[in-house]
Amino acid sequence: MFGYVLPPQDLPEEELNRFRRAYCGLCHTLGRRYGTAARFILNYDFTYLAILLSEREESVCRKSRCMAHPVHGREYLEDSAALDLAADESVILAYWQLRDGVADHDWLHGLKYRGLSGVLEPAYRKASTARPGFTESTRRQLARLAELEQAQCASIDRAADAFAVLLQEAASEVRDPVRRRVLAQMLYHLGRWVYLVDAADDLKKDAASGNYNPVALRFGLADGQWTENTRQEFARTLDQSIWMMISAFELWDFGVWTPVLQRTLYAGLFQVGRAVLEGRFRKRSRKKKTQERDT
Repeated sequence: MFGYVLPPQDLPEEELNRFRRAYCGLCHTLGRRYGTAARFILNYDFTYLAILLSEREESVCRKSRCMAHPVHGREYLEDSAALDLAADESVILAYWQLRDGVADHDWLHGLKYRGLSGVLEPAYRKASTARPGFTESTRRQLARLAELEQAQCASIDRAADAFAVLLQEAASEVRDPVRRRVLAQMLYHLGRWVYLVDAADDLKKDAASGNYNPVALRFGLADGQWTENTRQEFARTLDQSIWMMISAFELWDFGVWTPVLQRTLYAGLFQVGRAVLEGRFRKRSRKKKTQERDT
């Protein structure tokens, strides 16, 4: 499900370094709170969650070596309440993504997801204790999705809403009521966009496996192939969620994080959506991400 919210390639070096510090800060926080294994769930999507939850100014920066950068080390953001919250919610989301992988595959092909979810389960139990409200909301919304899948619901709005509400709850612990409403709106439409773009990306795979895909059902794409009209109609649906995120984004001052968020919202998400619909998008592996960070 995750892997679509990426930092734009044309980010200025200063902003790219700031994003890296948040990325590495979340990695360190995951390791401190949940052990080394939890650091492997780190991705760009969860880094954006950390950025959205962060204060307007960067927290204190540190530098140290790690497994990914054993020689020269990397700068990273010191622990903060925002990083703690992002780490806890990331563990909960990653665990349920793995459990979804178990449900979507037969016994043999689900072994990988079953094994990884087992490794992450102790961290998930700890995160669930720390964030019971978010855990319960996540469980409830995924149950909604399972019901829609079982019913072979052809409404992309109903299916996407279930995941959008799930992600929206990540803002529930933000204290400032105005900021909380802004983040809730942004995260809702980000969740909607992620769910729909993932379904579009999986069209051919789901057509071959017979897995539930609300986009295929809604547009009658039994073979996983777009027509030009259906592609354009779906693109408008994706873009609508981005514009709703942008509308909310403009209502709050995100401080030092404004440039990376602005470029991601106004350009990056549109580029990813276009690449998915044209069949050009490929999720980047963790190894490739690490190589990119070292260049």
